[in-house]
This record gives sequence, structure tokens and C-alpha cells, in this order.
Amino acid sequence: MKLHFCALIAIASAFGQDTPTEREAAAGVIHRMADLEHSLDVPTWVERLTASNPARDAVVARTKELMSTELLAMGDDITKHPEVGFQETRSVQILTDYLRKHGFEVTTGIANLPTAFIARYKGNGAPNLGVILEYDALRGTKGAFHGDQHSTQGPIGMAAAVAMAEWLERTHSPGSVTVFGTPAEEMFPPVKTMMFEAGAFKDVDVVVRSHAVSQTTRPAPGFGTCCLNIDAVKYIFSGAPAHQMTPWAGRNALAGVIALFNNIDGIRMVLRPEARVQGIIPEGGAAPNVVPDRAVADFYIRYPDAVYLQQVREFVDNAARAAALSTGTKLRIEQYGKARDGISLSMLADVGFAYMKRYGATNVAAAPGKPQGFEETGTVSSAVPGLGFAAQTSTAANHTYEMETDALAEIGHKGFVIDAESMAALLFDFATHPDYRAAVKREFDGIAALYTEYQDSLKKVYAAPAVPEPK
Repeated sequence: MKLHFCALIAIASAFGQDTPTEREAAAGVIHRMADLEHSLDVPTWVERLTASNPARDAVVARTKELMSTELLAMGDDITKHPEVGFQETRSVQILTDYLRKHGFEVTTGIANLPTAFIARYKGNGAPNLGVILEYDALRGTKGAFHGDQHSTQGPIGMAAAVAMAEWLERTHSPGSVTVFGTPAEEMFPPVKTMMFEAGAFKDVDVVVRSHAVSQTTRPAPGFGTCCLNIDAVKYIFSGAPAHQMTPWAGRNALAGVIALFNNIDGIRMVLRPEARVQGIIPEGGAAPNVVPDRAVADFYIRYPDAVYLQQVREFVDNAARAAALSTGTKLRIEQYGKARDGISLSMLADVGFAYMKRYGATNVAAAPGKPQGFEETGTVSSAVPGLGFAAQTSTAANHTYEMETDALAEIGHKGFVIDAESMAALLFDFATHPDYRAAVKREFDGIAALYTEYQDSLKKVYAAPAVPEPK
């Protein structure tokens, strides 16, 4: 049955992108996504899958048991021993020892990254259920700290993975489980992209992960990313040393970096308001009495879509070139990573959300949030269907000391168990319902097919103005 036009408009608005420009320019794409969602009849799937099922409930109960008796304590231990990205050797040893103990075959050094690993429970072939673990701490001025609660994302995923592996083995049901240990989530280049390009995710049919939040949420279907599309860029200035009493005998690389920051402040007025250009100075010289001959500015350049991000990037690159020219220094621009849109699916998100509410999630957002892939680089989530679970685990904002404190408290423990239970329930549904898997694939393929048209629509409205030569 066709929806009334006004009702279709209301549904389409729920699947909108981040900015009014995106929503207006890609209105046709958004309407087709709304048509796809209506044809899938997601509410009926949610009602059907979340109905009484003793076998699923047994897997969920086992997941809760693993969390309560072993894995919450493991998460607390990792919280108290934080390790920043690419240095998570202790955490990885703890996680991989546990997986080996439960029958998983572990391979370390994935994509030539010492703290990346894959753990496989081979089981009985397809579907291959993927679970992402994270374990790196934030880099803070006071040292490493788990202000994003990655310390328990590993135990959460392992509880669901082990419970499902045990059920598959006990019932001789078709399916296998693959656990992906992904380090350095807070750093660039994006490790999940590196692992993806190394073929780590090629055989997986669905991927789940969890992440700390202060409100229980789910994404709307569509394409997007949690933290905007990003270019990670270093601007490396080279000068010539001299005594600071005779600075004219040298060329000050730090002056070039400072000029870059000033130039960026000058161009903010001509950038669209959703742009974020944020940088630090990791290198600015070695001593006050020596003109710095090397200085580095490290920037994350962000925008909600990749099309206009190209213009923002051009502005910042030119600001750096102008800074070098005005200070007599030389410049090298080094892009060392990028994050792009991923795909989110209501067939997974709405089912997972229903389970989170069932198992007692708090501070629940009734409406879905913006579309975003299940992992923060987009690469995996634009190639494999998946979901990031987000039950409330803190009252504090992400990347704060208060969120780290909550990881050890009742609010954190409760949310972690809910994430694990919900993850196990969704994996069970995916493994045991071939028609559900087909519906997930249909939604994923349909949204993915619209992405090129979406970008083409944006290119038309982001056209740069023609600037004449001065007279």
C-alpha cells in the first residue's frame, strides 16, 4: 500500500543527513531510502524477532553469566591499567588468553600491527558472525586514561562471542564466530581500515561492536559517520636554525606554524558552519635560544560529508602554503589518514535497540540519531552490514575523567552487561533466521547503491564561486 505523501515526507525526514544542505540537495535519495524502509516493514521484524524464544534467552543468560562472573572484573582491570594505541600489549594478552581458553584460534600481528589480532571459532561455516573489540586508552596530559571506556568493549564483545560459539557447538547449528581485536581506535591512520585493506573482514557476514555513551541511542538508516568525515593531516615546516639574538640569520619554522593557525582563523568566516578544523603543535622547536628549524602542526579537518570536505581541505592546505611563503620556510603536507561515511541499517539498529530497552537500558532516546556506520572509519561499515551497540554506561561526556570513573561504577557495569546481552540476542537472530539475513542484505545493498547519487547531488550545490582576476 502506498503511503500518503505527507506521511512519506515525515518518514524521509527521519533518514536525513547532518546538514540542511545535505537534506535539501539529496531529497530524492532520502525519499528513495524512505521507500526502501517502508517496504522492509522493520517494526514487524522487530516484533517477530524479539518475541519469546527460549533458545535465544539461554544464550543471553550465558552472556550475562560470563559478564557477571569474569568479564566485568576483566574490564575493571584493563581500566586500571590503561595503554594508549599501538601499546596495548598487556590488554591484548589478557583478551587473547581468554579467547584461547574458550576455543578460539588466535592470530596476532594482523596488517603488521603487533596489537591487532583475529580470533576464530570455525564452527560450521556461514553465517560468519563478526565481533569487534577495542581496548586502547586516550592520550591525556596526565597520562593514559580510559575516558571512552574502551577498557570494557573487549569483555563485552567476548561475552557475546563466547556465548554464541558455545551455542553453535552444542546445537551443531550452522555458523561461525570471528573476533577482531582492533587497537588504536583513538588514533590515525584508522586501524580498522588497515585491517580491512589487509583482507581481515573479507569473509564476515555481519559485524557488531559497542561503545560508551551517556544516552541509549540507535542510528537512523543511511550513510554517515559519528564524528564527521575527516582528513588527518600534518603540516611540516622546515626552516634554518640561528641564535635568537640574530633571528634574521635563520628561518623560523615555528613562525610558519603560528601563521598557519592565524590563517585558519581568518578563513573560518568563509567556511560552512559545520566545518571543524582542529589542530595541535606536536613539534615547535627544542630550545628558546635557537630559532626552530622544524615545526609540525597536526590537524583533523572535518565536515559532515566528503564532498565539501575537499573544499575545506583546499582552504587549509593553501593557508599552510601562504604561511610558509610569508615566513620564508618550506612546507611538506602529509595526509596520514582519513575517515569517511559508513552505512547504518534499521534492520539491525531497531532490533538491537529493542533488546537494549528490554534488558533495562537507561536514559533512552526515543528517536533515532543521525545515520552513521558501526565503526568510525566507515571503511568496514560501507562493505559489511553491522551495528554499534550504545546503551548508557555513564552520566558524563565522552573523553572525560568522569566517564573513566563510571566504567568502574554501577552505571558502567549495568550498561556493559546490557550491551553484551543485546549483542548476543542480535547475533542469535542473525544466525538462526535466513530470511532476516536476506532482509538485512536487501537494506544494505539498497542504501549502498544510493551513495554515489547522493555525492553527485552534493557536488552540484557545493560548486565553488568563480573568482575573477583583479582589475
